[in-house]
Amino acid sequence: MRHLIRACYAGATGYSYAKKAEDVAREHGIDRIARLASNENPCPPSPAALEAAAAALREGNRYPDERASVLVEALRRYHGDYRFVTGAGMDGVIETVIRTVVEPGEAVVVSTPTFSFYGIAATAHGARVVSVPRREDFSVDPAAFIEASRGAKLAFLCSPNNPTGNSVPIETVEEILDGVEGLLFLDNAYVDFSDIDYRPLMRRHENLILGRTMSKIFALAGFRVGYAFVPAWLEPFYLRAATPFALNSVSIAAAAGALADPDRVQRTRDHVRRWRRRFIEEIPFAAYPSDANFVMIDVAPHTGDEAVDHLAAQGVLVRSCTSFPGLGDHYIRVSIGEDWENERFLEAAKNL
Repeated sequence: MRHLIRACYAGATGYSYAKKAEDVAREHGIDRIARLASNENPCPPSPAALEAAAAALREGNRYPDERASVLVEALRRYHGDYRFVTGAGMDGVIETVIRTVVEPGEAVVVSTPTFSFYGIAATAHGARVVSVPRREDFSVDPAAFIEASRGAKLAFLCSPNNPTGNSVPIETVEEILDGVEGLLFLDNAYVDFSDIDYRPLMRRHENLILGRTMSKIFALAGFRVGYAFVPAWLEPFYLRAATPFALNSVSIAAAAGALADPDRVQRTRDHVRRWRRRFIEEIPFAAYPSDANFVMIDVAPHTGDEAVDHLAAQGVLVRSCTSFPGLGDHYIRVSIGEDWENERFLEAAKNL
């Protein structure tokens, strides 16, 4: 029955996941693994989020609000009077945007190296992925991006970028917005760890989507809550294309609760910035400046896979960047974790 499988999946590997901490612990006989591979927030969710989630469990026999109104209102209180849509993680928002605007066979433009799911999701919807390589320093060439986007309805740009960690200047994003003919999806999953604010661009451009997530600075990765700032004209069409009840009641409540605890957000931001500086200063390899909650490191002459295996044997789980399109095989990405995790990584890195 294999002939029934679509050609794009018959030979493809799909999304590449980091190793599991449990597997590494079992393989090397280590009880406590430093989990620095998945850009997770090392802090538990806000007590306000957990209390709201627990209360929502009592009504688990009912379908959730299809518009996630409680969350949307919380987002407006937190960010201001913008239009918001939600999805099951940023991945769900990405898929719904593609489903809303892209016909099979049409081009979707992606700035690379970057998060591989843009291409995976576009391919899943029958689109043709056009990759636009970044410069040698991983900055974006706006002219090349605009040229590649001619005739395309949708383009993806990540800032701060995963896995390189650098941000795209607001002026560059605005130049791209003025030059492209379709929508620009600007993935801001890590923007809360930076000093850059793209939100004012929403007031000036009707072809901008700002993708956000509750997984990172709000520590709700397990709840799978994504959202996006969208232009008013796009909102009703997105809602038509969206999967019914994509967000469950518990996730909606937890996300709204987390948004009501800004002090916890600031503590997380301060923690990440402090350790980000230490990583860049103390790692005995070339570490790239980062605006995110991770740092990309060039471990040459080792490969990324070799470095991951070596560090795993010392109880530290990091991410090899070999699966990121357009990036060499000698990089790793290391998340900012708890203090003890970060200290263990710095010690293990000295032994590479």
